[in-house]
Amino acid sequence: MANTEIKHQLNVQSMDNPLAKEKGEKRFVLIPNGIADFNRVIAEMMAVNPGFEREIVEAVVKLEHRTIQRLTLSGMRVSNGLFTAVASPKGRAGASWDPSVNQLNITISQGASWREAIRNTTVNVVGDKSEVMYISNVIDVSTQSTDRTATVGYPFFVEGNYLKIAGEDPSVGIFLINGEDEETRIDASMIVINEPKKLAFILPSTLAVGAYTLRIVSQYSSHGKLVKTPHAVETQINVVAPATSPEEEEGEEEGVPHP
Repeated sequence: MANTEIKHQLNVQSMDNPLAKEKGEKRFVLIPNGIADFNRVIAEMMAVNPGFEREIVEAVVKLEHRTIQRLTLSGMRVSNGLFTAVASPKGRAGASWDPSVNQLNITISQGASWREAIRNTTVNVVGDKSEVMYISNVIDVSTQSTDRTATVGYPFFVEGNYLKIAGEDPSVGIFLINGEDEETRIDASMIVINEPKKLAFILPSTLAVGAYTLRIVSQYSSHGKLVKTPHAVETQINVVAPATSPEEEEGEEEGVPHP
C-alpha cells in the first residue's frame, strides 16, 4: 500500500512559549499517545501480517537494528527510505580522541517515506495544554501491556491529564461501551487510584471480551475546582480473558493446589 493511501492523525495543544519575543505568544506541543517499545512495534507488525511467525519477525527487526548500527559505526551514511542515519563526532578536536571531551552521536533525519507520511497527517488542535483532558498511556496490570488490551478481573491503569473522577453530574464516571452501544459503568468501589494524572480501576470479571470504547467523564478542573459542564475523553481498548483467574493466582501464591 502506498503511503499516499495511508492517513495519519495526531493531536497537539497550545502552551506559552517562554522563548518568544512577544508576551503571550504560544507554541504547539504534542499530546503523547503512549510509548511504543520493541514489543509494541512487533505486535503492530503482527497485526498487519498475522501470517508471519512472531519469532521470525523479531529476528528480522533485530537483524536490521544490528546492521544499521554496524554500517553507521563504520562511517557509512545509512538511508533506508524512512530515515537517514550518520555518525557525528562532537567536542573539541585534539591530537587524539578524548572521551572526556569528545562524544560520538548518531544523527537521524527523516527520509522521503517519512516526509510523505507527514504530508498525509492531520494535526488536530485540541486546546490549551493546561486545561485539556487527555489520555497519554494505558497499562494492563495483568500483562504489563501498553497496547490497549485490558484483562477482565484485573486493574487497568490510565495516565494523562484531568482524569480524576469528580462531580455530581449523572454523566460523571468511567464507562465501557461495546459494539452494540451497551454501556457498563465502573462502580466507584472498583476505582483504586483516582488522581488528576493517573486513574486505575478493576475491570468487572463478568465483562464480555471484545472491543470497547473507554469513556472517562469528570467535572474536575485545575486546583481541584469543578466545572459546571463535564468534560470527557475516550479511547479504544480490547478486553481479553485472563490466562489464569485472579483467584487462581492468589491460590498459587499461597501454595493452594487447584483442581
